[in-house]
Amino acid sequence: MKPRPWTWVWVSALVTLFCGGPIAVLVWGAMAWSEIGETKQVDCAEMMTFARGSLPASAGDARCTAAHWQDTRATAEFRMPRAEVAGWLEATYPTGEPAFGCEQDRCVDVSYDETLYVRVRVAYEDGVTALVRVEAFDT
Repeated sequence: MKPRPWTWVWVSALVTLFCGGPIAVLVWGAMAWSEIGETKQVDCAEMMTFARGSLPASAGDARCTAAHWQDTRATAEFRMPRAEVAGWLEATYPTGEPAFGCEQDRCVDVSYDETLYVRVRVAYEDGVTALVRVEAFDT
């Protein structure tokens, strides 16, 4: 018996579906996996909300990034007037403790129920400006 012309079309479609489908899923997974944990630019207001703080009104040159995988690691870096640093730190992170082995001019570490950790590092650039780096990560 001679097969009908459409039989080969259906057989080809089924072979493509059963063989090509899993391969397509594997290729998609490999591409998605390669982007996991990449650092990307984020909105600074969202980053500081994650870090349970807010940017000071006088902050300038703000750059914020975040990387996600099993944990989230977010970083904000900005400049502010040196005279306002102490007041901003006290208002934003009142439970912060001085960091052990600080290599900057000012360091504060804050822990929120051992699920979120915030590290603040301040470097006085000159008599007027301070460079502030806020790192937040959860577990």
